[in-house]
Amino acid sequence: MTRPFRTAAVLGAGTIGVSWTALFAAYGLTVRVSDPREDLAEAVADALKQYTPHLAARGLEVTGLADRVHLAADVSEAVRDADVVQENGPERVEFKKDLFATLARQAPVHALLLSSSSAIPSTAFTSDLAAGDAARVLIGHPFNPPHLVPLVEVVPGERTGEDAVRAAVDFYTSVGRTPVVEREEIPGFVGNRLQNALSREAAYLVERGVVTPEDLDKVMTNSLGLRWATVGPFLGAHLGGGPGGYRHLVEHIGRSMRQTVPGPGTPSQTEDQQERLIEAVEKAYGSATYSELTETRDRRQLAVLAALDSADKEEN
Repeated sequence: MTRPFRTAAVLGAGTIGVSWTALFAAYGLTVRVSDPREDLAEAVADALKQYTPHLAARGLEVTGLADRVHLAADVSEAVRDADVVQENGPERVEFKKDLFATLARQAPVHALLLSSSSAIPSTAFTSDLAAGDAARVLIGHPFNPPHLVPLVEVVPGERTGEDAVRAAVDFYTSVGRTPVVEREEIPGFVGNRLQNALSREAAYLVERGVVTPEDLDKVMTNSLGLRWATVGPFLGAHLGGGPGGYRHLVEHIGRSMRQTVPGPGTPSQTEDQQERLIEAVEKAYGSATYSELTETRDRRQLAVLAALDSADKEEN
């Protein structure tokens, strides 16, 4: 690694923040958590209890996990000795401008300043910072929940230094994540743009009455989701072209697909259509609680990760 990471500050203890907290602590970091919510202690304790079995299933040392997590009275206390700061606040530019100005003043000068922002690029909230401070700010966008889903989108801003990019990659790698550096601050970054494109088509198909929400989910989990979890869209397409690979797919199968399959549909924007779509999803999944659904999701994601680990070991 380019530098050691021993202490992490987690700012914001919502769903993403408490998940980061559990992950960082499981990798041996001292974690200081700050959030103005009145139930901070309860929220963190509940998350550690819930996520400990997940982390243990991934082979991590969870003994004494809670002892490595400390509640900070405010942002200043949380970042005082931090080597890395992971911000998980509201998706509002002005909020982040104010917060990162505070971090620039109060965090150690060597601290890496990361934001979990899912859509706002760091250039949007670092314009008022001194060059040296802006150089250590960038996006580290996870997918929920980050203690299970490996991807972190590392997105430098216009003023982010290359040493900070390398440090961010090193840091996320050191806590078992899969960082991917994205070299343009495109709105929504890469993961959410892909997710949004697929979600729009899914909503369109349900609105048209082509398929129900639960059956569309079956289509995904029993075909594309299964395939893409192992190889991704481009390698999947390359293999789909047979021995001729991606070139054959584009020049032959792709040409036929373009002629017979129209482009993505646009779901309705009317309130009535949106309400019908919401009701259809609620009919499909509303009988289960949020906790029950997330427990099922996490159990299945752990099973997929374990299977991929096993396959990788066999290959090596």
